[in-house]
Amino acid sequence: MPPPPSAKSVGASPAQEASDKTPDRVLFGFWVFLMSDLIFFGVVFAIYITMVGATAGGPGPRALFDFASLLAQTLLLLTSSLTVGIATVALKYERSRASFLFWVLITLLLGMGFLALELHDFASMAAKGGVPQRSGYLSAFFSLVPLHGLHVAFGCLWMIVLIVQVFTMGLGHIVKLRFLRLALFWHFLDVIWIGIFSVVYFGGWVYG
Repeated sequence: MPPPPSAKSVGASPAQEASDKTPDRVLFGFWVFLMSDLIFFGVVFAIYITMVGATAGGPGPRALFDFASLLAQTLLLLTSSLTVGIATVALKYERSRASFLFWVLITLLLGMGFLALELHDFASMAAKGGVPQRSGYLSAFFSLVPLHGLHVAFGCLWMIVLIVQVFTMGLGHIVKLRFLRLALFWHFLDVIWIGIFSVVYFGGWVYG
């Protein structure tokens, strides 16, 4: 009596199986990228920590930081993490393009609001003499915080491109996979910001 066919032979074709594995491979590769980016941020954090006291007689954290603005930035970014999560749920369960795009657009606006406040803070710091070349501390600060801001700006650009793709390509498999990577990237930026707020801003206020 011949052995029963295996689950693999009964199931999808090899091409279909490869297609099913593609999202897992892509997301795993993106996780590897995020971990490498985390290591890079860790190195910049370490440099900043070693330079905290190197103000060279220039302005320090208490003279430069606007905590009302920083609180607003934190609320905007953390709220954007919630809205991108809601967009993920809308994409998975509601399958409504309008609902999905609404929450992506809200996330984009929150991210742009964060960037606007951050740029305003940088301009305010420069007006007080807080420019990168003033001291080792400020050089380290402007190596770390704007690096995160550039990531947020890239995430906002990614959202704009994704919105255009939804209108031109619909909510197909490729667009969904791209959004899942964007959502991972955005949550990653929130984690980095919590570290920046705790170490750079709150730590600078306490020990600066």
